[in-house]
Amino acid sequence: MEAEQKHVTGLYDRLDGMRALAEQRLSGSLEATGGTPQARSQRESAVAMYTEQLAQLSAVESGLCFGRLDPEEGAPLYIGRIGIFDEEGDYEPLLLDWRAPASRPFYLATAADPLGIRRRRHIRSKGRTVVALDDEVLDLSAAAGSGTREGLAGEAALLSAVDASRTGRMRDIVETIQAEQDRIIRADLGGVLVVQGGPGTGKTAVALHRAAYLLYTHRRELSSRAVLVVGPNPTFLRYISHVLPSLAETGVLLWTLGDLFPGVTARGQEPERVAEIKGRAVLVDVLAAAIADRQELPTEPITVEVDQETLTIDSALVSAARDRARRSGRPHNQAREVFETAVVEGLVAQMAELIGTDPYADDPLGEGDAPGDPMLMGAADLADIRAEFENDQGVRAALDALWPPLTPQRLLRELFSTPGRLAAARVAADGTELLTLAETAALSRPANAPWTPADAPLLDEAAEQLGDLPDAQDAAQRYADRVRRSELAYAEGALEIARGSASIDVEDEDDPELLLITDLLDASRLAERQEEALRLSAAERAARDRRWAFGHVIVDEAQELSPMAWRVLMRRSPNRSMTVVGDIAQTGDPAGAASWSEVFEPYVAQRWKLAELSVNYRTPSEVMSLAGEVLARIDPDAKPPQSVRSTGRPPVRGRLAELGGVLAAEAAALGDGRLAVIAPAARLDALADEVRAALPELAVAVGDEPDLESPVAVLTARQSKGLEFDAVVVADPDAIETESPRGLNDLYVALTRATQRLTVLR
Repeated sequence: MEAEQKHVTGLYDRLDGMRALAEQRLSGSLEATGGTPQARSQRESAVAMYTEQLAQLSAVESGLCFGRLDPEEGAPLYIGRIGIFDEEGDYEPLLLDWRAPASRPFYLATAADPLGIRRRRHIRSKGRTVVALDDEVLDLSAAAGSGTREGLAGEAALLSAVDASRTGRMRDIVETIQAEQDRIIRADLGGVLVVQGGPGTGKTAVALHRAAYLLYTHRRELSSRAVLVVGPNPTFLRYISHVLPSLAETGVLLWTLGDLFPGVTARGQEPERVAEIKGRAVLVDVLAAAIADRQELPTEPITVEVDQETLTIDSALVSAARDRARRSGRPHNQAREVFETAVVEGLVAQMAELIGTDPYADDPLGEGDAPGDPMLMGAADLADIRAEFENDQGVRAALDALWPPLTPQRLLRELFSTPGRLAAARVAADGTELLTLAETAALSRPANAPWTPADAPLLDEAAEQLGDLPDAQDAAQRYADRVRRSELAYAEGALEIARGSASIDVEDEDDPELLLITDLLDASRLAERQEEALRLSAAERAARDRRWAFGHVIVDEAQELSPMAWRVLMRRSPNRSMTVVGDIAQTGDPAGAASWSEVFEPYVAQRWKLAELSVNYRTPSEVMSLAGEVLARIDPDAKPPQSVRSTGRPPVRGRLAELGGVLAAEAAALGDGRLAVIAPAARLDALADEVRAALPELAVAVGDEPDLESPVAVLTARQSKGLEFDAVVVADPDAIETESPRGLNDLYVALTRATQRLTVLR
């Protein structure tokens, strides 16, 4: 213990030195001023780099060093969260990053295959103090009869981690990664890797550690393109948000489905049936029909007055222009330019016909009875008339009505709030019925209704089909020009103040040799010196750009995603580099997946890899025995993951009327752990009131985004996905089962959230 404490203390001294150096360099970069544009750019890059470096060095403070390998030959190797080297010597490693190839035996070595390692030591710390050591001698004769489970590396450290009280935040598993998890974490970057695993197998932790590993091994590629992690809801993202920083990775983007469309945060609620309809692949055709419906023909001819002449935009003219625009193959907003050109050309032809021909012109054909030149106006005249039409308010109003410029938000708001437009969109151009009348009616909602997570994929799909508005770039430039004019005006004011308040303490105030600030600097140059280039990380730029192609995409609870959601993610990952983790048996969303083949066949055919996690590290065997009964009803052929631990306490069964007494007993045994009451959505609020009444001294989290750091949380089964608690009370399991079409899957989720104690109240 003393020897290990000495080494760990030395590592923390090194960490403090690295942090102090980064702080010093950051301070120096912040204090630097002026210089050339290149110098300012370099300063901003340095500030960003040292800021990120400081965040990483601070994040690895807890558990900096957690392992040691004693090879059969050579000096010991220490394993930790980052790499630290002896910069004063031969740059020998004082601490190996857990992702380095040399660290891998820490996770893979067994007594049967020691990989050249004589002993593996787990070092447990509290703060900077070593509190425990767990040694494994990787020798068959020494290990025989030791009671160590076959294939379970670091059993003492692992069981200590899973037995520890929950905190409302997911812990990393960097100290206790098992062999089957390590193989997935270190799998190749390319292609789609599907990780199927039941409750407690560590799917989420494996996915997050894989993100950290890929960023370590493919830093140059992924740092510029970013990694996206998609989770089921904001509560889940807060739950896992500390894991990657603790692994020294801070540049990963964490999103829910409702964050996928930039500029919109979709958190609204809607019935499951409505979300399921919106998630169907047929909505691609519904949106296409809705856009086509906005490309209208006039029911009555539209008249416009130009230069005291009355012109007509009739159905024939518009129909021909619309056909021409659609044949261009461009998205709606880009095809609008073709439509406008065709309509204006028709109006120009009308104007030319009204003005007529020149009866006094020579007969160009020599036929004697010809009226003369068939066109009185030349090309220049026609161009002037065309420009006049293009800027005429009446003509533009007619064009906007017949082929309006549309944003995705406007299209969907007006579609869902207008019964006539919904009715038109339910039928494709060839007459195919896309939605039933009842399904169409279910989509109807007020125009001011909040966006829901199921809307985000529709907004993205609409953006694809609509295309950008032609003046979007112009609007950005106009905004930049306004900012520039504002900065220039501010600089002019600053110089005027400086000029007026100059204090000249000389005998001759008219001395031409005396220089003022206005002699050295004009307003334009002063404004330019104050400009700050916007230096964003790849993740920050990706969050603003709908077309961003991520280097790698990780999807957790992937079985819950709808076909429309998968379309969005595939657009975000054109290289199809993805890690997808989930459990088909836990699919609760009616729009979710029934099989992985169903999800990936349209995109990569059979070119995806499946990896399975078979060991349950979290859920005690007694709890899994009960949950297994539900799993057998979901899929008789499915096998629950094998639990590695037993608590000796079978689940308690009782009546819901006993809730108060059960909660009091659980609170007394809870300590600093976490308790969850999982209930049907329809009874959530009422049961939350009962929980508050029974536990008035404890904070109770409830609502759309509950605070999991509270000692007690009242959740639906859907909200509890991916989470874990020391004790769980499942209230009214029958109602959970009957509440949705996949209620059995929800019940299976609810029963497998406990790490210690489970109570089921019918």
